[in-house]
Amino acid sequence: MDKEEQSYTSPPVEAKDKGLRLDKYLAKSFSDFSRAQIQRLISEGNVCLDDTVMIDNSFKVREGDSYQITIPEAKEAAPQPQNIALDIRYEDDDLLVVNKPAGMTVHPAPGAYDKTLVNALLYHCKDNLSGIGGVKRPGIVHRIDKETSGLLVVAKTDMAHRGLSEQFAVHSIERTYYAFTYGQLQPLSGTIEGNIGRSPYDRKKMAIVPTGGKEAVTHYKTIACYKMWASEVQCNLETGRTHQIRVHLSSKGCNLIGDKVYTKNHKTSLAIPQGLKFYLNDFPRQALHAATLGFIHPRTGQYLSFTAELPEDMKNLKNELLRWTSTNY
Repeated sequence: MDKEEQSYTSPPVEAKDKGLRLDKYLAKSFSDFSRAQIQRLISEGNVCLDDTVMIDNSFKVREGDSYQITIPEAKEAAPQPQNIALDIRYEDDDLLVVNKPAGMTVHPAPGAYDKTLVNALLYHCKDNLSGIGGVKRPGIVHRIDKETSGLLVVAKTDMAHRGLSEQFAVHSIERTYYAFTYGQLQPLSGTIEGNIGRSPYDRKKMAIVPTGGKEAVTHYKTIACYKMWASEVQCNLETGRTHQIRVHLSSKGCNLIGDKVYTKNHKTSLAIPQGLKFYLNDFPRQALHAATLGFIHPRTGQYLSFTAELPEDMKNLKNELLRWTSTNY
């Protein structure tokens, strides 16, 4: 039987290790792996800092950061090109920007070996994708959740991959998300801070943790309130931690509509009309959309910014909230 894919997380970088090369720090942290093995895992795209794929062995680690290492299955089938339509917002010889639909996984993983964004990119780009991401992740610089829609940048050359990865690593990428939540945030705009790490109660979840974890900062602004039932919220990420928006908004008592992982039944027990409550509780995915993406082009040095409008399901959600808000409830 083939060995299943395994994942490991390094301890947070301590002050004394700040500035070490990434490969040296990971080899020091994981004594079961040689430095050569660590270097191969990095070069094949199997090391991440949150949602950023780390591809530079010489990257200098920073205090407080933790790195995720994925050990691939013993036998790994290369993803195959599949003729899947892509909503491409920009493309040149170095990179492309794609608007990913909700329900599409970014790259092959256990339980999702085909019909991923990578399968579609392999068909569209032929052999013109950066190889730094390895067999499973060609061209992939960063990720968003399967059930989150919105903008991603993909590297077609190794030069572009390195340049974009550096920008993600230092959090200089512009990223704006729109979310629909239960309830109203108090205050209506502000900043949420709180280190994010694995939940001590459920290893499948992330949580704000009192000690450890990684610094996470989300700036938010309420765009619209639908009585006390729900809100439309704009979120700008200063950092990019796994599930950051979902965890931070949940910490304020405003879970994302449709988020089956972080939303508990009692969280939705607001005084919502029964018909609207059924609609919200049945929304098929977390109502989160990566609407804006901005970065410096690695070759030209030009700043590029892209915007993707709300997808149809979130437009329908907004219209339904407006309809109920206009009635006498």
